Amino acid sequence: MMAAGRAAERGKRVLLLEKNRYLGEKLKISGGGRCNVTNAQENEHLFLSHYGASAGFLHSSFAQFGMSDTFSFFTSRGLPLIIEAGNRAFPETQKALDVFHTLETYLKKGKVDVRAKTEVRSVIAKEGRIEKAITNHGEFSATSYILSTGGKSHPETGSTGDGFAWLKQLGHTVEAPTPTIVPLAVSNQWVKALAGITLPDVKITFFVNGKKKLSRKGNILCAHFGLTGPTILNVADKVSDMLQEGAVTAEIDLYPALDLGALDKYVTTIFDSNKNKTLKNVFKLIAPVGSSVALLSLVKKIDPEKKIHDITKEERKIIVNLLKALPVTIKGLMGYDRAVVADGGLVIKEIDGKTMRSKICENLFVTGDLLHIKRPSGGYSLQLCWTTGYVAGSFA
Repeated sequence: MMAAGRAAERGKRVLLLEKNRYLGEKLKISGGGRCNVTNAQENEHLFLSHYGASAGFLHSSFAQFGMSDTFSFFTSRGLPLIIEAGNRAFPETQKALDVFHTLETYLKKGKVDVRAKTEVRSVIAKEGRIEKAITNHGEFSATSYILSTGGKSHPETGSTGDGFAWLKQLGHTVEAPTPTIVPLAVSNQWVKALAGITLPDVKITFFVNGKKKLSRKGNILCAHFGLTGPTILNVADKVSDMLQEGAVTAEIDLYPALDLGALDKYVTTIFDSNKNKTLKNVFKLIAPVGSSVALLSLVKKIDPEKKIHDITKEERKIIVNLLKALPVTIKGLMGYDRAVVADGGLVIKEIDGKTMRSKICENLFVTGDLLHIKRPSGGYSLQLCWTTGYVAGSFA
């Protein structure tokens, strides 16, 4: 939509082929329906560093349309953005649908011809140029072609990796996609019992065969399948590598700011103030909101109905140790259906970073998730979408 709107803004005649019944199906569900439009990291060097080895490739395109341009694009069209934790920018209305409507208006203003329910079956090229696209509603020809089909995350939105097949067919090198920014599947019942509960400001440490590998701090969201939320999503690719090495376990520290001794003093203070209450009622005061029943079930040796004044020093230490190291067993990564981003795609050495033009097919431009560019969650995927879409639309 960004590429089509930008090309139309330049006075080009634009035909947008969409296989779904409606445009923007993935956009409408992004960010849990709120749409994390971009990341408000103002230092462009720092911003680009989040794309790892692809930072150099993206420098030229971001100089044409970067984070500040995204802010201007939406605010100037009546959709102000607000900045939340981690510099994540959302529409002030908190509705992904409003982001979609802004782009839809952009298309209408440029008189873009949108053909919905039109599925491209193949792309025909001859002597280094695309000649036509074969669809379920006939053939279409154009001077330039922009591929913006997305990768393989959330296939229910129509993002099923079609573009990868066409790129291979056209002679491009395509790295096989794997779900990277994706939740973790776990086997622990206590995690599943807390589905929908957030563990705030915690530290999670991962181990391979009992050896410490990695720690991260932040909020963790429990789900019926395992663990998710930005803290988890952004280490998924590293956990994927760990799973190749051996058995992966983790420990969640609910009080990372306190060492064991300091936490023991804190718990002792809480206990001393509530000596005549039962453990199950007092445990609510030291566990994250909504988590006490599930977490207390892990302390099998202590009766939850036991009065605090009867809790021994050893039993208190069992509770303190649990708060510092909730046990988690990682089964694996969830699949494409739950992935925020899947990596893989066209190797960027085959694309001109200044124009998004293919170096193999002279009238082909490629955008967004079709490019093999790793990035974290937090607005970086959609910024890649806006940037590459705008640049492709500027040169097609």
